[in-house]
Amino acid sequence: MQLQQMQDQISRQQGIIEELQNDVSRMKQENLERYQDLDRRIGSGAAPAATPDNSSTGGASNAATGAAAGASAAQPPAASSEPGDPAKEKLYYDAAFDLIKQKDFDKASQAFNAFLRKYPNSQYAGNAQYWLGEVNLAKGDLAGAGQAFAKVSQLYPQHSKVPDSLYKLADVERRQGHTDKVKGILQQVITQYPGTSAAQLAQRDLQKL
Repeated sequence: MQLQQMQDQISRQQGIIEELQNDVSRMKQENLERYQDLDRRIGSGAAPAATPDNSSTGGASNAATGAAAGASAAQPPAASSEPGDPAKEKLYYDAAFDLIKQKDFDKASQAFNAFLRKYPNSQYAGNAQYWLGEVNLAKGDLAGAGQAFAKVSQLYPQHSKVPDSLYKLADVERRQGHTDKVKGILQQVITQYPGTSAAQLAQRDLQKL
């Protein structure tokens, strides 16, 4: 019976991974079509519309100051979300997280993006958004990491990962040489989340600046 249960679990996980891969393929095709459309509009002299995808800021500065304006520009795409199914959501999330354990950061990034697109209101969405930032950071994609970490506080302001995500955002800004932003974010973590490990690390880092 235990062997059968393990086989069933493996089969379910394989099905989830295949579905994630299909989602990623669809997203790639949609991105290709969007870029082709953008090329056509540029060629015809029409200016592209401003979207969160082609925004250079990604709302990171709003997260640093605690401003609420950036949150409205970074709302999850509810139109593509599915009704909540905690069991299925957990399988999706676990499959994406397993890719981190395997150090396959490219696929992990795609998987977390697919998860957030499909389940933006999931109980695992805040964690997924945070780990997307970690994955992008591991890939050396500082811009993507900064945007992902900033969205944790913007989209999931009550989530337990907010202090950690802000501390990581400060690390990204430090790597990009934005010292003034780093100080502001670290001070925000210390003030708003006292007693957390992130606040302790922020206090240490602030003393070094």
